[in-house]
Amino acid sequence: MTKAVFYHAGCPVCVSAEQQLLGLLSQDVQVDVVHLGEQPGRLAEAEQAGVQSVPALVVEGQVLHINYGAALADLKA
Repeated sequence: MTKAVFYHAGCPVCVSAEQQLLGLLSQDVQVDVVHLGEQPGRLAEAEQAGVQSVPALVVEGQVLHINYGAALADLKA
């Protein structure tokens, strides 16, 4: 089973992307949804994975930035 992480900040753009994206992924993909506004301790993890903005999906080390919502740096402030 493929594992993926979907990082978002809870904004309307992020929530919409989450709903649409998760509905499209096959059942062979296990997605960990991380709301960085509620889990700020995982910001460093997102940065380490190469996430620059949210919403973003990380699959097998590849980062897919989706419809730029907010820079990761903005979430640190």
